[in-house]
Amino acid sequence: MTDLHYLDATTALRLFRSKELSPVELLSAVMERTGAVNGSRASGGSINAVTETLFDEALSAARSAADSYRSGRNLGPLLGLPVAAKEKHGLKGRTLSQGLMARREDISPANHPVIDRIRGAGGIIHLRTTTPEFSCATVTHSPLWGVTRNPWNPRLSPGGSSGGSGAALAAGFAPLATASDIAGSTRLPASFTGTVGYKAPYGRIPGLAPLAADHYRGDGPMARTVADAALLANVMAGRHPDDHASLPSAPVILPDGDAAASVAGKRIALCIRLGNYPVAADVEANTRAVAAALQEAGAVVEEIELPWTTEMISRTMFTHFGYLLGPAMEDETAGSPELLADYTVRFMADARRAAAEFRFLDGITAETRIQGQLAAAMAGYDVLLCPASAVASLDADGSYLDGITTAGGHLEHYWQGHMTGVFNIANRCPVLAVPSGMADCGIPTGVQIVGHPFDEDAVFAVGAAVEALLPWHDRHPDPLPVPVPS
Repeated sequence: MTDLHYLDATTALRLFRSKELSPVELLSAVMERTGAVNGSRASGGSINAVTETLFDEALSAARSAADSYRSGRNLGPLLGLPVAAKEKHGLKGRTLSQGLMARREDISPANHPVIDRIRGAGGIIHLRTTTPEFSCATVTHSPLWGVTRNPWNPRLSPGGSSGGSGAALAAGFAPLATASDIAGSTRLPASFTGTVGYKAPYGRIPGLAPLAADHYRGDGPMARTVADAALLANVMAGRHPDDHASLPSAPVILPDGDAAASVAGKRIALCIRLGNYPVAADVEANTRAVAAALQEAGAVVEEIELPWTTEMISRTMFTHFGYLLGPAMEDETAGSPELLADYTVRFMADARRAAAEFRFLDGITAETRIQGQLAAAMAGYDVLLCPASAVASLDADGSYLDGITTAGGHLEHYWQGHMTGVFNIANRCPVLAVPSGMADCGIPTGVQIVGHPFDEDAVFAVGAAVEALLPWHDRHPDPLPVPVPS
């Protein structure tokens, strides 16, 4: 039987409604789990994924939810479910540092839109999760919070920037978590922790001004199952008065009945390298295993090529960052550069250099070309299937300022080892990351399921099929590894 702290949200809701389980019981279980295994920076805890707990107010909310289930009134879609919030998703009256030492005393004046949506649906924010500084890295460590570690192997990173959320889900601290994604910050942690992460099409889930106007970014859900990710995505989605780019909600509908059978006849484009990404052998093998399972279930799987290079994708992305995120980070950190992590300094320098070399128009022109190439490659297919990361892992405390060495050679920037950012360039495409297997280093790998612009149902249908064909739900990093030396 599944330990209560690993209970999925969809099952928990069913048990709440049948009165076989109380929200207080579930919350107590995840609280106990968090206290037992998260540890802290000071204690050398093997996870260190939590910045703050809100257990007292969460227990009060859980008792209120239990009363609602007993009376049958006000049963919101998330009623009584614990949800871990990424720290950047501000809670009114609580600190909002973005991982920056100099901002550790800043107080959020309002809830982030996704927090309002979750609480309005009855969800209970019971803890907040770590990020790298300004959510600008694909590892999760900072001078403020220390090193967040992967529950499957504490020497390795859970990815970033939503690494705290991914680690918390994998370790059993919550059934649902919030995340964000501007270059893979949801999908990479999902891949490295064996969880599910969803990058919605730009505008579907409202963000926080002014950077909500950045067409690379988006907020979204992480969970341990595809159904749970859809549940939270549907709560988050829809127009918001504070985000002019937000779109009407288009609820994700999962296939009825046999999820595996629902892919029969679907056409799936398999692309292992997205051009010249140096995909590790174990990552490739796991991706091909997913494709083979889908083909065995009746899908038509055809392998395709794309004319991209890691250098071209990286150059396009940093040109974009040079005109939006980079300057925003410069403004936020101008008074305390000596307190910054080395990867933050490097990110701002790379963004500044790209903006000096390329015009904004040059970046948009490159983006348009990439979007057109993706559309041409996907013509005639329902979805594209590819790895989430070419490299199987990153060191938990690594900064990779000198790039990263892969089986295919040395890459000048470690972001070039990940295969997610191109779909932020093509950010109207929904992308779902689901587990694909285990890497040789002892942590999970993941695939991305990429849909045509705004075709959310297709990626969730294929994701549900992958989950049914290659079950992962009962695989957890237990017993958790012992803490590593600090």
